[in-house]
Amino acid sequence: MKLLKILMLLLLPVISGAQYWEAGAFAGLSNYLGDLTANSQTIYMQNSGFSGAVFARYNTNDMTGVRLALGYVELTGTDALANSEAIRTRNLSFSSNVIELALTGELNLPGYQPYNLSRPLSPFLFAGISVFHYNPVVNLVGVDVKLRPLGTEGQGLPDRPARYSAISLAIPMGLGVKYAVTDKLNIGIELGARMTFTDYLDDVSGTYLSYPELLAGNGPLAATLGNRSGELLGGEPVIVPTGTPRGDNRARDWFFNAGLSISYNFLDNGLVGSRNKNSKKAGCRT
Repeated sequence: MKLLKILMLLLLPVISGAQYWEAGAFAGLSNYLGDLTANSQTIYMQNSGFSGAVFARYNTNDMTGVRLALGYVELTGTDALANSEAIRTRNLSFSSNVIELALTGELNLPGYQPYNLSRPLSPFLFAGISVFHYNPVVNLVGVDVKLRPLGTEGQGLPDRPARYSAISLAIPMGLGVKYAVTDKLNIGIELGARMTFTDYLDDVSGTYLSYPELLAGNGPLAATLGNRSGELLGGEPVIVPTGTPRGDNRARDWFFNAGLSISYNFLDNGLVGSRNKNSKKAGCRT
């Protein structure tokens, strides 16, 4: 037991020195994968929006860390970009601002340690859990109309799906590379994906409710936005039989982001390190 205590005392400075807090920000581009991207087969760069976040990271050692991030993501999608004429004729579109709180674990390979710039460069992987709020809207004659309350697939009516929640969970995952400019300042680049637990990021998931039924049940605005083929064809609303597929057969929508990060290390080392400083120290030998 005495030997164990001595070993713990000897290791304590090393262990405590490896643990530190970090705070920073991320900015980049976002994109969406779902029912309005050629039935979940294609990502269109024209749909890219802004993605940003602020985060705190607790680095437990050179190899692992835990990050808590509050993010903002702009998502958009439209059938007009699809290669398929049938999908373009569907004529649906949406945009949504997403607010996300994500908790992720990180694995640095081979390891990252900015102290004295001992390991200043490392790729990393991350995965975790997040909760987010989304609110799909569509622009109708210059006015943004919220789609969720309308029930464009007959949500809330007898024998139709329940209205979906504006809050959902996701599994964030991704990879990146970070680099210690000094022992206090990091920069990085990362690519992340979110596998959501909803198929309604774009307000499209199941089947059509015919125009007359939707008009009678959820009102004229829901009927107008539930099937917009008539607008594109320049005529009366197209009446699609109830039960005709409106979305694809995939159960989840995805969204992605890629960008740059900058962060500050709260290292209690009394140093503002730099490679220049270290090289000068290395050169002062007798």
